Amino acid sequence: MAENNVSSIKTEDLVVEGCRMPVRMDQTDEWPLGEIISRKDTDDGVLFYVHYIDYNKRLDDWVTLDRLNLEKLQMPHKEAKTPQKEILTPNCSSRASTPERELPALAASTLAAPTPPPAPVVVHVNGNVPKNKGNPVGRKRKLPFLETEDSLDILNVNAPRQTGSMVADKNHDDIITRIKNIEMIVLGRHCIRPWYFSPYPIELTSKPKIYLCEFCLKYVRSVKCLERHKAKCKLRHPPGNEIYRKNPISFFEIDGRKNKVYSQNLCLLAKLFLDHKTLYYDTDPFLFYVMTEFDSRGYHIVGYFSKEKESTEDYNVACILTLPPFQRKGFGKLLIEFSYVLSQFEGKTGSPEKPLSDLGLLSYRSYWSQAILECILKLPKPPDGERAQITISDVCESTSIRKEDVIYTLCNLNLINYYKGQYVITLAKDVVDAHQKAMSKRKIRIDPKSLHWTPKDWSKRGKW
Repeated sequence: MAENNVSSIKTEDLVVEGCRMPVRMDQTDEWPLGEIISRKDTDDGVLFYVHYIDYNKRLDDWVTLDRLNLEKLQMPHKEAKTPQKEILTPNCSSRASTPERELPALAASTLAAPTPPPAPVVVHVNGNVPKNKGNPVGRKRKLPFLETEDSLDILNVNAPRQTGSMVADKNHDDIITRIKNIEMIVLGRHCIRPWYFSPYPIELTSKPKIYLCEFCLKYVRSVKCLERHKAKCKLRHPPGNEIYRKNPISFFEIDGRKNKVYSQNLCLLAKLFLDHKTLYYDTDPFLFYVMTEFDSRGYHIVGYFSKEKESTEDYNVACILTLPPFQRKGFGKLLIEFSYVLSQFEGKTGSPEKPLSDLGLLSYRSYWSQAILECILKLPKPPDGERAQITISDVCESTSIRKEDVIYTLCNLNLINYYKGQYVITLAKDVVDAHQKAMSKRKIRIDPKSLHWTPKDWSKRGKW
């Protein structure tokens, strides 16, 4: 027995920060490769904080020794590069997470499909729609690189510029911010397990739960503190102006300068579920659009997005988040749709800041696909023997989606081809059917008539 104890202690001591081995995932029989980030001694034994290689950081967790496959232990190499980590002075940033996942359910089909497709749509690059000269016929050619100012730069559109006001800085290294520091938050009727680190005060992070007021987002350490706060808090909705209301859904516009405390609390909450953006304590340059759901108790936060008051790149979203209890219910696309409706009111095309998170990337791909296909399918039916014609600029104007995102989506879906000097979109029947099926699931849509909002020209204001 004594020898076994000594042996187990020696084996346990071999597990140091940076070493790798297969680790059993919680509530599964999978053993993916994991990296030890940290370890701590508890009354019940040693716990190891594991990051699963090639998995999102939200799955990182503290594990016990019995979940480690020590037979395949890989010791850290001195020459190996240190993994990218986060920084929190004075803002907290985190490494980007935009893995290329599989395309949305709207599978693309080309002209080679065995089923005869509906009439293609001719897409003109430079905005001039020439007279129809009949159906273009010929072999499918690769998309050329067009050296014109209005060209479809296909080669570059798949690698969008990863810049913006809240893009994470990868040049810093901080082991602390790689580890989740909060076990649970209580927000209204929901108990939510955080995904990532967020810089809440250290005296709260040692508690098993953090309690948040669901209206002002103030954080407290206990239920009694929350009850005392509720007795004083008069808010029943986010501060700011209600600019949209239809049925139970409302949107509130919050100025980061006028409602600084709420905006900072919102950023702290969002950082628990966003790993790819920077958290700024200076919220003055930002507007926050909070989506709420109404019931007899008040307006409850569902999600939000933020945007810069003045964006040099015309970004219409800086950060976007649907809280976990409301995900997979269509609220994410509703937030995205609302951001583009605001862009329409501004008379601009917009795009989210890059990089997007893995979930954000999938949501935007799906929304772009549906919005663009919806625009194309609404084209008036041309006379017999002719093709419907539309320009990329027409699609951008109708959807408020930036040109590079429109082209990126068409290319991802393999819907755009080049035939004898013309770009042609071909929609096969299965693509149309998949699109209609997807749209039938979107029960809630934004009604522009319910938006009461006037854009402001922030460049002409002396102060925000």
